[in-house]
Amino acid sequence: MKKTFKLTHPTTKVPRLVEAIKYEVKKYLKRERRKDLPKGADFWDFDCRMGVDEESSEVVHVYDINKSIDQAELKQLESFYLEILAKPGHRIKKPGKSSE
Repeated sequence: MKKTFKLTHPTTKVPRLVEAIKYEVKKYLKRERRKDLPKGADFWDFDCRMGVDEESSEVVHVYDINKSIDQAELKQLESFYLEILAKPGHRIKKPGKSSE
């Protein structure tokens, strides 16, 4: 998903737009996680970027997307860019843990 969301609308208030955006992001993540995993992958991981526009977007962790959307609302931005790309993830064992 590569999309620019607008936080202005002639009839809809900003808090309602923010909730609709959060719902759309949640729905997209859920849909991507339902897809079949490639062989050898353990889970779906996501590369996320967010900013005022595509050029100024910064890397954001998937769990911080809602916080970033709230920050955009507090800054009273007219729009923001959000990019979420799914990729296969692989679990790594933590060092120092032994199963004896």
